[in-house]
Order: sequence, then C-alpha cells, then structure tokens
Amino acid sequence: MESNRRSLLKALSWRLWATLITTSLVYFLTGKGEFAATVGLADTAIKFFVYFVHERAWNRIDFGRKREPEYII
Repeated sequence: MESNRRSLLKALSWRLWATLITTSLVYFLTGKGEFAATVGLADTAIKFFVYFVHERAWNRIDFGRKREPEYII
C-alpha cells in the first residue's frame, strides 16, 4: 500500500508535466500566453485533486495485485 505522501508527490509530478502540456497546447492553438496560463492553472487545480482522490481509491482495491506470502514464525 502506498503512503499518502507518495500519492501526493506522484500527483504533483504528474500535474507539473500535464500543466506544461496543456499550457503549451492552448498557446499553440490560440497564440495567447495569458489565456494559455489561465487554462493550464485551472486545469491543474481541478485535476490535481481528482487525481489524488483517484489514487487513494485505487489503493484500497486489491484487483490486479499480487499478495506477498505470509510467513508464520
């Protein structure tokens, strides 16, 4: 199981990349830097929270995980 801190750092690193991609795409399509930055920041604020909640929810689901053998001492 991942810690809250690890999930938070993963969300931060992913959102950094995603923000750069979104901002670049909007700038490329519109040529407006301020508008691109606004869209990038709004996108980040919303999706950061959604990603973190999504990660924490999946951390509670055992589907697809391999269980480590339990050793009795």
